[in-house]
Parts: sequence; C-alpha cells; structure tokens
Amino acid sequence: MKLIDFEKYLEQLLKPEQIKDYAPNGLQIQGSNQITKVVTGVTASQALIERAIIEKADALLVHHGYFWKNESYVIRGMKHKRIKALIDNNINLFAYHLPLDIHPLLGNNAQLAALLNIQVIGPLEITNPLSVALQGQLPETTTGDDFAKLISKKLNRECLHIKPPSNKKIQTIAWCTGGGQDYIELAAEQGIDAFISGEISEKTTHIANEMDIHFFAAGHHATERYGVKALGEYIAKEQGLNVVFIDIDNPA
Repeated sequence: MKLIDFEKYLEQLLKPEQIKDYAPNGLQIQGSNQITKVVTGVTASQALIERAIIEKADALLVHHGYFWKNESYVIRGMKHKRIKALIDNNINLFAYHLPLDIHPLLGNNAQLAALLNIQVIGPLEITNPLSVALQGQLPETTTGDDFAKLISKKLNRECLHIKPPSNKKIQTIAWCTGGGQDYIELAAEQGIDAFISGEISEKTTHIANEMDIHFFAAGHHATERYGVKALGEYIAKEQGLNVVFIDIDNPA
C-alpha cells in the first residue's frame, strides 16, 4: 500500500480534524513510500522502535507520539536518538492521540468498555458528542471489591481502588482511559456510582470520599493498550497488511 493511501485511510477512519489535541495527529516522521508491514504499540519509545526495526516494519503506529504542546522544539538527546533510528531505518511514524481515545468502535474507551462488559450509554459530557469520557452501566450490580478484582484480572495489573464511605454497590460507571482522573467530579455530580481512569491525583481521593463515588486507577498504559491493538487488527483485516502489536509494558 502506498504511504499516501495509507495516510488517507487512517485520516478517514480516525477523523483527527474533529477534535483539538495536544500534539499533531497523523504522520509525524516520514519513511518508506510503500507500506507492507506495520507495528502498533502504545508509545513510540526507543524500545518499541527497536522492536519495529527487528520486525522490518515500514510504519510504526502509536497512541503516544512526539511533538507535544509545550515540549521543547530542540531535537537532541533521547528525542534525537528516537527520530534518528526511525529515519535511518526508513520507518514512518503515525500517532493518533485523542482521535484514538474517542473512536466509537476502535477507541481506547470503547475497547475498555468491551473488555469490562460495560454497556456504553453515551458521553459523560452530555452536551459534547466528542466527549473523551464516557458513561455506561454494568449488566448487574456488583461490589467495589469484586469490580476491582475484575479490572485487575482483565488488565493484568493490580488496580487501585478508592472506596467512598458508603461503599455502595456499583451499576453505573463512567470512565476515561489514561490521564482522565479529573473527570471524576463530573461523574459524581451526575450521581454515577464509580469512575475508572488510568491515573490518580492527590485530590482524586478526597473527591471520591466527599462525593460518594468509587474510583479505580488501573494504569495509564494498561487502560490504553487496547485501542491501538484493535486499530491494528482492523487495518490488517480491511487492508490485508501485515500488522504486529507489540506491548512494551509500563507499570505507570
């Protein structure tokens, strides 16, 4: 598949123009003009780049790429090493951040819901159809402890659970993968029983306790493995490309 056609395909699928982001979405580093093998992963770290080189990939497709807002423009040190490795090996780097979070089928939030058997009801920001955070419900009520065990088992990572004083049972859920913990207050204001995110802040514990909502921090990386993996599988099926998902584990 030609690079220009692959780029157009991703743009049509993920529609990055719909949402304002903190980094450029799409092709960040240009490489080979022909795409036959793609490596997908969460973050374009040196470890993932080296694996892509071993796989002889023409493209690396990630959720976390480069050139973030407020990041230095200077290409030196770690950034230079990463970019040089991509250019020297003629590997294209594609990155999709929020467009991959919000995709209704392949997105991180949609994939986490499917993994945890949560029925998606709609956006957490009710008036925003492109809300990064979603809300939904479980097929039946459960305890906070049991739901924490389920999350830990499904994500293969010990989940941090903050119980509110009532320790109420859970049926309604809101969630935002990665660093979405600040949505907890909006979820609590809507009377939702629990909120899931990847990370936790110091204030999150107080909000959970004072606003009577369960909070689960399941890991930034762990909650965002599944969108880019699903995207790669979809591309392989639809376009017939050789796509390999590589998980460079991260405890954060």
